[in-house]
Amino acid sequence: MVELAQIGEDTYRRGFAGDTFNTAWYARRLLPDDWDVGYLSAIGTDAVSAEMRAFMESAGVNTAALREIPDRSVGLYMISTDKGERSFSYWRGTSAARQLAEDEAWLDRHLADAGLVHFSGISLAILTPDHRHRLCDALNRARANGTTVSFDTNLRPRLWESTDTMKAGLLLGASAADIVLPSFDEETELFGDARPDDTIRRYTGQGAKTVVVKNGDAPLTAYSETAGRITLTPTPVDRITDTTAAGDSFAAALLARLAQGDTLEQAADTAMALAGQVIQFHGALVPQIFEEGVTT
Repeated sequence: MVELAQIGEDTYRRGFAGDTFNTAWYARRLLPDDWDVGYLSAIGTDAVSAEMRAFMESAGVNTAALREIPDRSVGLYMISTDKGERSFSYWRGTSAARQLAEDEAWLDRHLADAGLVHFSGISLAILTPDHRHRLCDALNRARANGTTVSFDTNLRPRLWESTDTMKAGLLLGASAADIVLPSFDEETELFGDARPDDTIRRYTGQGAKTVVVKNGDAPLTAYSETAGRITLTPTPVDRITDTTAAGDSFAAALLARLAQGDTLEQAADTAMALAGQVIQFHGALVPQIFEEGVTT
């Protein structure tokens, strides 16, 4: 999407971002050069869609799986921040990404060779109910052929038709995933979870092999079939400027390290460290971290 990020009281900066693309952007910087990071979505045929494709390519993200849809464009969102916490306003009614799951054969073709696929609750929320099932069916077919699938629940209530639909959508997404990345505050609000273990039980019950429950500056709780249950405490961050993409960068680091053979504990430590760096800067994508050599 086009991102307007607040950098002053009355000043916004235009960029391109969005939860799953943010994860791809960070993953590209964390993985070796000979690893391929691509982005599967739909864009329009207008000038801003072309600019978005060019931006992705300039970031080293493969755009072969971007499908162009005439008479559509890309979505836009605006981030406002208050003491580091963000709120979003969306304009995405004519976004081409809403047609992401329109072509089943196209989905299967581009998912077939992927080693790992990452999607989110937002990916599902913008689709029609039929297309949500179509996407998850395609992901399950890819899993059956050896692809690992990761799902960040990433709640955006205003994007869903109702609370019940949102609950059902998250459970549907989890049923198509090997790795689920929920945030405890969101799970408490939506499902009434009293402790992270409640969250882990729900998503392992849907078939997930690994569940990592993010919890802000409180201890992170994770579970996998191989590691069992682990708890990790993040390093405190003195300056929180903007929490945009904290979870997206966390997902990128976690998945990149797991893909390269790290244990769940090692990968989660790296992920928390990167997210702690990201939230000290404005905006979703923070090249300064890598330019200054503060990689994790």
